[in-house]
Amino acid sequence: MTLRYLYQTPNVEEYLELRTAVGWRSLPAEVVEAGMKSCLFSVCVYEGENIVGCGRVIGDGAIYVYIQDVIVRPDYQGQGIGRQIMVHIMDFIYTRLPDEIFVGLMAAKDVADFYKKFGFMERPPDRPGMFAVIEKDTNTA
Repeated sequence: MTLRYLYQTPNVEEYLELRTAVGWRSLPAEVVEAGMKSCLFSVCVYEGENIVGCGRVIGDGAIYVYIQDVIVRPDYQGQGIGRQIMVHIMDFIYTRLPDEIFVGLMAAKDVADFYKKFGFMERPPDRPGMFAVIEKDTNTA
């Protein structure tokens, strides 16, 4: 298996394909297109012409950045691809961003230990992380 790691943002079809492969909900193509335009850094992994994984960095690039969408197709998981994606992401963070910057991420269930290997820690109970997924009802006036 020959894999290529390219510093590029996945196109809409590739991104939606990866989301589907790992069981994440689908998003409208126009929303994905807008989101992909705002990446600070992206790495895509290909075998031949087929995308098998990706990872992105989003944020303001000065004070706060977030690691987003570290995705590896299930049939390629367990082969170190996710680790290599993170190596490329962390290299970008250490070499291209300010010396002191907040780097956040939200991890899927049961993968905290994976990110701890890269220096991330879980938030303490007295400083809980929070989030909201906003889904507006488009049927109302």
